[in-house]
Amino acid sequence: MEARSVHFKKNMHFVFVSLLTMLLGITAYGQVKGETDENAGRLIIPAYTAYVHPNEQTARVDERKGIVNWKDENEDIRFYFYINTPGSLSVSLNLKSAGCKLCIKIDGSFYQVNVNGSTAPQLVEVCKTNIAKAGFQCIIIKGLQKTGDVFANIQSLELYGSATKGIHFNAKARRNSASVHLSYPVPPNTAVEWFYNEITVPEKMDPVNTYYMACGFDRGYFGIQVNSPTERRVIFSIWDAGNEAENRDKVADSLKVRLIAKGDGVFSGDFGNEGTGGHSHWIYNWETEQTYQFLVHAEASGTCTAYSGYFKAKSQSEWKLISSWKAPEAGSYLKGLYSFVENFWGTSGDLERKTFFGNQWILNTKGEWIELTSAKFSYDATGHAGDRIDYSAGVENGNFYLSNGGFIQPNIKYGAMIERAATGKSPGITLPGK
Repeated sequence: MEARSVHFKKNMHFVFVSLLTMLLGITAYGQVKGETDENAGRLIIPAYTAYVHPNEQTARVDERKGIVNWKDENEDIRFYFYINTPGSLSVSLNLKSAGCKLCIKIDGSFYQVNVNGSTAPQLVEVCKTNIAKAGFQCIIIKGLQKTGDVFANIQSLELYGSATKGIHFNAKARRNSASVHLSYPVPPNTAVEWFYNEITVPEKMDPVNTYYMACGFDRGYFGIQVNSPTERRVIFSIWDAGNEAENRDKVADSLKVRLIAKGDGVFSGDFGNEGTGGHSHWIYNWETEQTYQFLVHAEASGTCTAYSGYFKAKSQSEWKLISSWKAPEAGSYLKGLYSFVENFWGTSGDLERKTFFGNQWILNTKGEWIELTSAKFSYDATGHAGDRIDYSAGVENGNFYLSNGGFIQPNIKYGAMIERAATGKSPGITLPGK
């Protein structure tokens, strides 16, 4: 799958619109599509916003029907929301079942519920409790016994009480976490020929459906991706010229990027749906806790620019060419440098993903290395809409980091500038072909 946030350059104007959501204290955007009764303090959270662990192996989330086919006792159902107002909370489930026994975990306490068989949906009361402090809450539903083939088809979670005031949840069926970005300012009038960056993904911060993008620029992107439990990739792709958003067949040949070269074992092809262009990837089993180096080269000539992406583990000596592309209507060097972390499929949108970006440098056309120590934080439309507020960014051990998903406490506002300490030492690498 072609990662969606790579189309950052197509949405630059949107990225810099006014901040729509504050860090905390967000009005319950989740109530826009949820059903509420302010007098009763009643809030309905649709089951299509929930998650199945582990990762919808049998049970699945249906946008119309909610939780369906839940028959495996090793799977549990999880609802997430943010409490802004501590207080009383009554919890009920709207479900249909042939009869079952469920265990529900709420705010560290466990409750067992016996559900009578019914051919129609029924509202089953779980508990009345008190939430002592603001923050994210996760309600976990575990199946203990069942009479029929499935434990239950869950349609919604219903909450009552003073704690529902100002509550926040993502009411949309799209369950991806917000994509988060770091943009690296470059000194004015600098012709950037080379862009260097490093990525280190911490242990257990690499769930499936994650793209960690190291070297982004106005015509392309370069990073590593988790495609499945058994496949990982290095991806380097370049956009066509023009404004066609979906179908590359509609792009004139004069506006298409053209493959110049690629490394051994690298696949190359097309991409579309959110901008079009040339795609390349190398199936490579990259690992957490290992540092990987990314290097992009731009060679401008007339109205075209040749872009090349090189990759290697820090422990290795030789760069691997992923691919080189000739891009029309460019004719300039690297611009709009950035990185991002993206959750590109919603089934794992409740899992945290995090990465460190370290040692950013550029080499200008004069042969001068320039260290990049500033970064500007931003997020995508999911963050702008206030659907998801679980993201963070900052500096740890001299490296920038980005985190999204996991329903963790946010620590940064849109547009915030982050600074890391300068090392004053150029990357110490041998440039490919030099």
